Amino acid sequence: MSILIDKNTRVITQGITGKTGQFHTRMCRDYANGRACFVAGVNPKKAGEDFEGIPIHATVKHAKAATGATVSVIYVPPAGAAAAIWEAVEADLDLAICITEGIPVRDMLEVRNKMKAKEAAGGKRTLLLGPNCPGLITPEEIKIGIMPGHIHRKGRIGVVSRSGTLTYEAVAQVTELGLGQSSAVGIGGDPINGLKHIDVMQLFNDDPDTDAVIMIGEIGGPDEADAARWCKANMKKPIVGFIAGVTAPAGKRMGHAGALISGGADTADAKLAVMEECGFTITRNPSEMAKLLKALL
Repeated sequence: MSILIDKNTRVITQGITGKTGQFHTRMCRDYANGRACFVAGVNPKKAGEDFEGIPIHATVKHAKAATGATVSVIYVPPAGAAAAIWEAVEADLDLAICITEGIPVRDMLEVRNKMKAKEAAGGKRTLLLGPNCPGLITPEEIKIGIMPGHIHRKGRIGVVSRSGTLTYEAVAQVTELGLGQSSAVGIGGDPINGLKHIDVMQLFNDDPDTDAVIMIGEIGGPDEADAARWCKANMKKPIVGFIAGVTAPAGKRMGHAGALISGGADTADAKLAVMEECGFTITRNPSEMAKLLKALL
């Protein structure tokens, strides 16, 4: 069991003809059941061609109709990435995963508003993961994104993180201790994104094959605190929490576009305090995440 994707998921790559799209589609196709999972690419100028046997279609709608795919992964450059997300939403896919970094905030605002309007009018809800995220993986079944497949092992620990590299760090630690992951999800660090910590924690809580979760956040924004409060009221599973950026000065942007402390409730200390209040086992040392988790099981 897993959340969001499994070995039966069928995937479209938007931006399959670019260097990044080709490289990561190849890596994902070569992982576990990837050959069966990656069924189509999209590029309006190259419809009818193929990428190493994966057929290229003119639009997401065509690709979905031809293959039955329900998920798309987006490697389109920043200027066109928001339009690519909207194309996946218009095609009524279940999930769009946007890896692209550097999408203008105004573009994301526009897409988010269009997605909300579509839903409000009774249209299908397409979940969005990202942008500026590493994607997600259900170990030994399917990976969609840019994470290194070899550090993952099938298991019963969920991982959700705003930071790509810290996702890999948590995963590698969990694997090293022989626990393995049910799914690992990188939600991305942009200020306007799709799935939040709270959404992924709900999915892990409902998943009978996830026993415990590592939740990794960053400075900036209210998302981790919102998720922690939801977990206090609803979550029945042990959680280890970590926030990156304990030493970050207020008002200074740190790496991710969303990681900007305005001071007050969105500092690392403030978030860690809320998480602790809500029953998380917290750590200020990222190298201890899996050890702490193992002790809770």
